[in-house]
Amino acid sequence: MRTGTRIATFVFGLVVPLTATAELTNDSLLGPGLRWRPAYDGSASQRVELVPVVRYLGEPLFVRSTQGVLEGGLRMELAPGLHAGAQLAYEPGRKPGDSDFLKNRNVAGINNGASYGLQVEWDHKFGPMPVTLLGRVRQHVEAARGAQADLRFSAGIYSSGRFSAGVFAQTTWANAKSTNSFYGITPQQSAVTGLTPYSAGSGWLFGSVGLLWSVDITRNWIVVGSMEARRLQGDAAGSPLAERRSNYYLSAGVAYHF
Repeated sequence: MRTGTRIATFVFGLVVPLTATAELTNDSLLGPGLRWRPAYDGSASQRVELVPVVRYLGEPLFVRSTQGVLEGGLRMELAPGLHAGAQLAYEPGRKPGDSDFLKNRNVAGINNGASYGLQVEWDHKFGPMPVTLLGRVRQHVEAARGAQADLRFSAGIYSSGRFSAGVFAQTTWANAKSTNSFYGITPQQSAVTGLTPYSAGSGWLFGSVGLLWSVDITRNWIVVGSMEARRLQGDAAGSPLAERRSNYYLSAGVAYHF
């Protein structure tokens, strides 16, 4: 990405209140949002999509979009601040029409899908600073799409009046099936696309860091958002389908909190 584009992206992220915030509280949220994201991790093409801003952490039911994926399921408290649960999650696909690179090479698309798995979450406060540590394992319902594991850390760093801000970091690992489903190229696919055959193994898929913030508009309405920088790692980064290693996500939403 050119320096001018990077500066514009950074400035946009600072001045526009953006979506995954309130990751640092347990208030229930519901509303619409927009997200600017790559066509797929590793793509040079960006697109804008409508996304939900939702979080309900009940017991035993929960649903949320504020921890990196849209997920819902069952959870239970094992100890104060420590929860374990089972989730179903939405897993995005890959549309050739969203990427000039894929479209020009006749690379087949990948359907949106779902995964199932388990998670453990720890919430704590160090003085005034809230922190959350989430570990999650996800197996795609299509066996050929494989499995991934996430570790996500969030911390609140500032709160004054109506404004709050935080930071987060996430790392994700994938098995060989998962990595190959998005970044592998079989000899048959190579004959169609003209790309070199490529087989990926299991390991570190990507790491990311980001900013979170929220602004209370009224007693019940809140603007929330995030800015994320994500970098492909391991075999995925070496795939012929990876035009670049680094991608950027921006999101903005308005939600009713109760």
